[in-house]
Amino acid sequence: MNTRPHPAAHHPSSALADADSDNTAEPSWPLTTWQGWHRFATTDPPAPPQPDDPPRSTEERLAYHSAFVTIRTPAISQLATQVRSLMILGRHQQTTARPSLIVTGPAAAGKTTALLNVGRTCHLAHMRKNPAPPGSAHAAAPVAYVLVPPGATAKTLITEFARYLGIPVAARMTQTQITDAVCHTYTAAGVQLVLIDEIHRLNPRTTTGAQTADLIKDLTERLPATFVYAGINVTDTPLFTGVRGAQLAGRATLVDCGPLPARHGRREPFRDVITDIENALDLHHHKPGTLPRHPPPARPLPPPAHRRPHRIPHPTHPPSRHHRHPRRHRTHHQSRPRRGTTRPPRRTTRPPHPQPLTPPTNQAKQP
Repeated sequence: MNTRPHPAAHHPSSALADADSDNTAEPSWPLTTWQGWHRFATTDPPAPPQPDDPPRSTEERLAYHSAFVTIRTPAISQLATQVRSLMILGRHQQTTARPSLIVTGPAAAGKTTALLNVGRTCHLAHMRKNPAPPGSAHAAAPVAYVLVPPGATAKTLITEFARYLGIPVAARMTQTQITDAVCHTYTAAGVQLVLIDEIHRLNPRTTTGAQTADLIKDLTERLPATFVYAGINVTDTPLFTGVRGAQLAGRATLVDCGPLPARHGRREPFRDVITDIENALDLHHHKPGTLPRHPPPARPLPPPAHRRPHRIPHPTHPPSRHHRHPRRHRTHHQSRPRRGTTRPPRRTTRPPHPQPLTPPTNQAKQP
């Protein structure tokens, strides 16, 4: 929590001047601050190699592949189209909360990449349409990027909103005071798109989670911006349960970042993405067109190990005679007789009947 005085206390947009003055600022600004976001949005992404370019060194290629190029997937295209439509519709909606979007999918499916790509596109489009006046050191902040902290409460989340634009937050400030300062500064700075990542960390079933969900709903009604959330499988989390979850689900549209289909009408999304990935690679001994030419598997996948022959059968099916473990076969003397044959009776020798014991006599012997 930052308790030192900040220039943003004098002007709501003075915190934005640090990114435009020069490049002497600290290079370790995170994306959850305006300086880090402005540097990310205005820095050109690495360009893929061209056929006429000279070959790069090993260090240059390693640096290129570590940064890599963002491949435009169908989820990114769908998210960009819907964000553009909602931002246009939200300009004329002043009474209630604006509709929002939720990017969901499994882990490492590209949700944050899609979120950052759409935010960068919106940032650059706004800067082209509304350039800063000559001689002005203040720049507009059309996009805000916030991470939901682990175990977030309403006060810690609103503090993250304040930290993005450098709003000074004192230790004695209440949640209401911080929220008023955030709403005033965000409106004055011209924030139009709010990106909230790791939304699956919220649990409206708990007391702190319910208060945090109420805070987000309050911000959507007080800020003239479109909210886009991203989380891991939010449909399987308690985020959409209860009264608060029903309110969020009724105003949000899901964008799924699931597996790519092999065919979608006349298009092949999976093969198109593989082609784009191959074109972005910078390899010396690679023949172009090798990856997309790999045919799909002609035969179905083999059954699971527990259902293959010479394995233990599935527990739901009765054990079969041919699927027994090779070490558990009966030996020759333990084999069962065939049908229609009778096994001869066993020959047993019974022990002889024991002789009855004669009780001892107490008669005295005669002399």
